Amino acid sequence: MTEKIVIIIGATSGLGFETAKKVAKNSQDFHLIIPCHNLKKSIDILQMNLNSLKTVKQFVEEYKKKINKPIYTLICNAGINRFSSKEKEITPNGFDIIFSSNHLDHFLLTKLLLPLMDKNEKILSMSSDIHNPPIREGEKEFEWIGTDALAHPNNTFAVDSSRYAYFKLYNLYFIYELARKLKNEKSEIKVYAFNPDLMKTHLIEGQNNDFYEYVIINWPERYGDLNDSSSTLAELTYSDNIILSSGHFYDRSIRPCFTSPLSYKKENSKELWDKSKEYVKAFLN
Repeated sequence: MTEKIVIIIGATSGLGFETAKKVAKNSQDFHLIIPCHNLKKSIDILQMNLNSLKTVKQFVEEYKKKINKPIYTLICNAGINRFSSKEKEITPNGFDIIFSSNHLDHFLLTKLLLPLMDKNEKILSMSSDIHNPPIREGEKEFEWIGTDALAHPNNTFAVDSSRYAYFKLYNLYFIYELARKLKNEKSEIKVYAFNPDLMKTHLIEGQNNDFYEYVIINWPERYGDLNDSSSTLAELTYSDNIILSSGHFYDRSIRPCFTSPLSYKKENSKELWDKSKEYVKAFLN
């Protein structure tokens, strides 16, 4: 039987780790690839640091050199938050660390791996219904502020907790725009946005953030279960019997859900795509 390559970004802990365990347990037909910045933390891995576009490029080159097989599934799960950060953090490439780790590096990785994808397989990216955050009294309506403002935030916005909602929004923009482009190219590759919900993982632990606490108090149903969410994500990964519509948002289930009106603004997703492509152009050749 043909070996199925599954690449899971962010699989050394939390949701990615639990999903990887379930995929591996389901069948010996899967070959898991886990990109990681710490080579001591995994077994079968290739090195990659999601704060560096250079290491993303190096990961793909290493994959081609050592494995070079069609990819069955790519899961873009890694992400960071800086809820408690009081200072702007910039990557070696000059981008905001939240923007780079949660979007730009995934964008580059996907662009570089697309030619290696099986013609009818899938890409999953994590998002959340926090892309449409509850508006507290006195706050202005959540709106798109443009890619440059996210990639190169001013000192005030660089420590604003609303960035968490923005990176969930641009995860949706990425998937929706990618789905449209693949459809136009008549590609059979399917792409999905998946919502595991807020869970008690390393991404949240140790954070002291009023926005997060507000969500938990006012949206208790959005507090997810790690086992349930990873089970659903694993099923979406390994099952050939689940036929889902490409370019949709799945909320802890295999049923597509609507997202916010703002998330369907094609001009915003196109602007994000075009700017992202411009940002990584030096690494695309």
